Amino acid sequence: MSRTQGTALLGAAVDRFCAGVTASLLHVTEAGDTGVDVSDSDLAGDVAVEAYRIACAFIDSDGRHSDDELLPLIATFGGRFDTQLSGATPGQVRDAALLRGAARWLDRPSDLFEILLGADRAEGSDHALGYYRHAMGIAHTIVALDVISTEGELAAIERYRDTLLARIGPARSSGSAPVGGDDHSDPARGQADPVEPDGAAEPLPPPRPLEELMAELDDLIGLAEVKAEVRRITDLIRVGELRAQVDLPVAERSNHLVFTGNPGTGKTTVARLLAQIYRTLGVVERGHLIEVDRSSLVAGFVGQTAPLVTKRFDEADEGMLFIDEAYSLIRGSESDFGREAVDTLVKLVEDRRDRVVVVVAGYPDEMTAFLDVNPGLRSRFPRTVFFPDYSTDDLVAIFELLADKNGYELADDARSRLAEVLDAVPREQGFGNGRLARNLLEETMAGHAGRVVALTDPTRDQLATIVAADIPDEPPGHRRG
Repeated sequence: MSRTQGTALLGAAVDRFCAGVTASLLHVTEAGDTGVDVSDSDLAGDVAVEAYRIACAFIDSDGRHSDDELLPLIATFGGRFDTQLSGATPGQVRDAALLRGAARWLDRPSDLFEILLGADRAEGSDHALGYYRHAMGIAHTIVALDVISTEGELAAIERYRDTLLARIGPARSSGSAPVGGDDHSDPARGQADPVEPDGAAEPLPPPRPLEELMAELDDLIGLAEVKAEVRRITDLIRVGELRAQVDLPVAERSNHLVFTGNPGTGKTTVARLLAQIYRTLGVVERGHLIEVDRSSLVAGFVGQTAPLVTKRFDEADEGMLFIDEAYSLIRGSESDFGREAVDTLVKLVEDRRDRVVVVVAGYPDEMTAFLDVNPGLRSRFPRTVFFPDYSTDDLVAIFELLADKNGYELADDARSRLAEVLDAVPREQGFGNGRLARNLLEETMAGHAGRVVALTDPTRDQLATIVAADIPDEPPGHRRG
């Protein structure tokens, strides 16, 4: 990377931060929300120091302090401050340990951020969210300065993002998020997919803001490691965009993914959100999700399977193709056409890599066997996201959320009883997760109905409250004996 390219990239991000945050602070101080009387120049200086600290913290996040990072830092901030940074070389900065320990600055929100957040809470503004967006712009720019983004840098972005958004709170998200527990019964499913691609399709709505999509992801119950992986994927794409904007080389990477885990762990829900994230980031134009399985890809006669797979790719054009239980494509007999589907899949994944993102999903061991069946699969699907089973606390939360959507609430004894029933279910392959919670709720509602119908003139509370006696001893499908 040349010094000019890196400086242009970092300088633009710093200028945006300084302009946006200074404007917000001027508004806040003029409105009298802080009780502090400062001049415009004082504010601008404070904001420039803030930008410098953010940049230094992310350079220090992996401990490398490379020339590709330090040269733009020196050029961008050397002229702003009368310090030893001005006119220094990268070697001198490293020898003086100017940035050593700077990463600790990411562990807590700054005083300037807290001032903006306090004003937001007083007047319903969104200054802190603007700070967050501009600060993340600096963060992604620092990561983009190196040809290869390190795990330390990506982890620092995630940590800093979580720190700021935790303070901003849920107000950043508009609307309610779906339950992450049921892949095939997502209440928001009908809203997520744009119209089917055809010649008469209506114009698509604008892409949803990235912060809104990430907030919806965060609001899903459980799935902490999955959310972290989606954020890493998002960060890598954004860093690549920044590098491309200044004609820097961008490491070629595949957007295709493998999702592994038991049923009901939210794989389809996350895929649907990720398709929209890809649209917002410009990876695909439509961001719709086409969900298929073996029956949608494999024909029963010679010569029909390849056209069928091609048709599914056509339907998913400029969106995402989600292949559930992809391992079933290799489980047929010698005369089965599943292998033909896999061969066609490998070809189209490569030929249409700029138009269709493909996610293959299934049980972990079975998906390992699936990827091994064709040498081209592993190279085209280099990244695997594992969806763990939900904990009992997660399942109780899913159960309660679904109950609330159906107009029920749990008495305290019912909540304890529910946890006992869920704890007793073995976590093994095929464990139902969110689907189990939904099925258990349906049987509980039946038990509630049987109890309440016997009452004379039941009250509103009795009609709406689930008690311990309503919950079956075991979930449907898990009967012993």
